[in-house]
Amino acid sequence: MNANDVVQEVAELNGLIDETEDPRECYAAVQDCIRKHREAGEEIPEDLHRLEQVMLTECLAESQGR
Repeated sequence: MNANDVVQEVAELNGLIDETEDPRECYAAVQDCIRKHREAGEEIPEDLHRLEQVMLTECLAESQGR
C-alpha cells in the first residue's frame, strides 16, 4: 500500500467519524482497517495507530458520560 492509499484510507475513516455519533462504531471501523493491514502482512500506518488511540479515548470518555 502506498502513501496515497493510506491518506485516502484515513480520510475515509475521518469522514465516517464525522458522520457517526457512536464512537464505538468508529473505533470498530479503525480496528477493522488495522486488522486488514495485519492480515495482508503490511506495516500498520502510524496515522491509523493515532486514530485508533483517539477513538479509544472517545469511547472511554463516552462510557464515563463526558
